[in-house]
Amino acid sequence: MIKSMTGFGRERRVIGSREILVEIRSVNHRYYEFTAKTPRAYGYLDEKLKAFMHGSISRGKVEVSVSIYNQEGVNANIEINKDIAKGYINALRNSADELSLEDDLKLSNVLRLPDVFTVVKVIDDEEEIWQQVSEVASAALEHFVEMRVTEGEKMYSDISSRLDMIEETVGKIEKLSPASVENYRKRLYDKIAEVVGDRNIDENRILTEAAIFADKIAVDEETVRLRSHIAQFRELLASGEPVGRKLDFLVQEMNREVNTTGSKAQELEITRMVVDMKSEIEKIREQIQNIE
Repeated sequence: MIKSMTGFGRERRVIGSREILVEIRSVNHRYYEFTAKTPRAYGYLDEKLKAFMHGSISRGKVEVSVSIYNQEGVNANIEINKDIAKGYINALRNSADELSLEDDLKLSNVLRLPDVFTVVKVIDDEEEIWQQVSEVASAALEHFVEMRVTEGEKMYSDISSRLDMIEETVGKIEKLSPASVENYRKRLYDKIAEVVGDRNIDENRILTEAAIFADKIAVDEETVRLRSHIAQFRELLASGEPVGRKLDFLVQEMNREVNTTGSKAQELEITRMVVDMKSEIEKIREQIQNIE
């Protein structure tokens, strides 16, 4: 089944000490174009995400947004600067002796002194973070693909009904084409009879002219090719593979055959049918612009 290039997927999870949010959105594009929005400290995730997404997305302008929230204090170590603490204690006790003050120095007094504690940030394990982010991204990607498939099913139904209409119209044109030749032969005969009056009419000449006309307006080749294109179109729609570019080519070929049929048409009814088919093909073209 075909997939739409438009989609959205979102997943938020708490893994270990981190809360991770991944959002994926895409719109139609001729090729695979990827952009990532990740926190500055996690820029190394961009290329990993690009390759990860490309495994499930072949076409479309894809944007992935990643947010990572660390629990406060989990990614930091607190260290005591013992040298500074000793310096404070010695200075305070020396001052107490010189000023004859009671030495009531406690740990709580030292804790309030500046620069006694140092906060050392723990270096992140890049591989661990990628494993966590990829787990969340995988779930978001699943939601994203589901949406693409759902949209693709709607497009499949619409395109199939239009292909049915075109194929039905082709059958009507194939039935009307021989009648066009016979109508031309009758008109030619009546015209000659009007000109020459009661004199003998050269039947062979009329048949020859009718044969030349039939060759000029014959659309057998066009309708056969058009039916073939429609059959290929249906096969591609049902293939389950990324087929957007192949369908685009087939639409061009279908349009070419319909245009040729229209240029050969001599009957007003066939001309109207050609206009209807061109309208349906254009609507199909609009749809496949969003097929992966």
